[in-house]
Amino acid sequence: MTPAPLAARLRDPSGPLFFPVTAYGPDGSVDLDVYRTHVRRGVAAGAAAVFACCGTGEFHALLPEEFEVCVRAAVEAAEGRVPVLAGAGYGTALAVRYARLAEAAGADGLLAMPPYLVLAGQEGLLRHYREVAAATALPVIVYQRDNAVFTPHTVVELARTDGVIGLKDGLGDLDLMQRIVSAVRTEVPGDFLYFNGLPTAEQTQLAYRALGITLYSSAVFCFAPEIALAFHRALRTGDRDTVRRLLDGFYRPFVELRAQGRGYAVSLVKAGVRLRGLDVGEVRPPLHEPGEDHVKQLAQLIERGYALLEEDA
Repeated sequence: MTPAPLAARLRDPSGPLFFPVTAYGPDGSVDLDVYRTHVRRGVAAGAAAVFACCGTGEFHALLPEEFEVCVRAAVEAAEGRVPVLAGAGYGTALAVRYARLAEAAGADGLLAMPPYLVLAGQEGLLRHYREVAAATALPVIVYQRDNAVFTPHTVVELARTDGVIGLKDGLGDLDLMQRIVSAVRTEVPGDFLYFNGLPTAEQTQLAYRALGITLYSSAVFCFAPEIALAFHRALRTGDRDTVRRLLDGFYRPFVELRAQGRGYAVSLVKAGVRLRGLDVGEVRPPLHEPGEDHVKQLAQLIERGYALLEEDA
């Protein structure tokens, strides 16, 4: 798949972007059968794209060989119905290696995550992502967060880089994002993609839409796709009553619960998938499982979310 077709498929999605969790068996090894089921169900439920082995998929915890077989399994499960993108990260050499593994596994694109640990300057960051983009024929979306925060000028240069098609923002600085969008629009012809990549992006998506950023990742889609789809549809159609009802009754309480533990942006989501009947196993260290009381609260919250949908119907 060339950059233009992938960008076109992502530009106006019919549903949320799906970041599946990675399934592990009782012995802690990757469970590809359960993982395929998870991906297949998400695609059938209405995901617009699958982002395999990224943050929610515990990219940091996967060996290269595990990463490759998981990406391949996601591609097989998606069956070409939606594009499959894969994570790539760590230092430049390893990020290039993961990019090539993703290409070999049949991925349609890459989400280039921040480099490992170092606080690099803009020049070094730009060189890093350009080398990742040059390593394969896959289109690249660059993930801004933590130690990879860009000036508008750097994003302009990224947008001019062959193969780089978009920026996913996990920082949440709306002033910076407005300046980035304005600079790229002014200096680079064509349609550069932007994504809201904050944890539980639904909570901030009204603000991002005001900047013209309509794409967002949905962790909730992993375990409650009907809720995530209802919210996505309400945003698209301007149904503010449904948006507010789901924000007040489900998303805000979920964000507050997620804030009760470090790493809950992944482990709480995985607990949600298990609560909904698919045993995807526990998270790998250094993440840890949510406390029993927090899992009970999550179960109650999921029940409340589905009750809100019934009220709407």
